[in-house]
Amino acid sequence: YYFYILQSKKDNSYYHGSTNDLRRRTNEHVSGRVISTKHHLPIVLVYYEAYSTLIKARLRELQVKKSGSIRTNLHKRI
Repeated sequence: YYFYILQSKKDNSYYHGSTNDLRRRTNEHVSGRVISTKHHLPIVLVYYEAYSTLIKARLRELQVKKSGSIRTNLHKRI
């Protein structure tokens, strides 16, 4: 299970998500099949973390989305 970050090459915006199949989900984003990212194409995977359960991956996603300082520090590392 994965927490991941995508970056738009169009406007440098970030998208945060979680999934059980990182390759499939990234391909969905890149091909424009995800509503929240299709207007930001091209988009690339820039970061991911692996977890033992989907719940842990989703908790990390929520943590990053809710905490400005965590998100800012993570984006600086990218």
